Amino acid sequence: MDQAIELTLEQEFSIRCFAGQVQQMSREQAQEFLILQYKQMMIRETMFQEILKHNWKLDIDSTSL
Repeated sequence: MDQAIELTLEQEFSIRCFAGQVQQMSREQAQEFLILQYKQMMIRETMFQEILKHNWKLDIDSTSL
């Protein structure tokens, strides 16, 4: 993991557009938006973990052994 992960040009453009939108928000709007984004990030992480458990067969019920 010595290499830095680089974003595509499309992703960089998306970030700049997003930054422009955030700049137009009030402080309260930006804080609410940040909290929502953090919650969505946690949900995504949990979904990825569940998908990996399922695909790696780590979610096998112990009673079925």
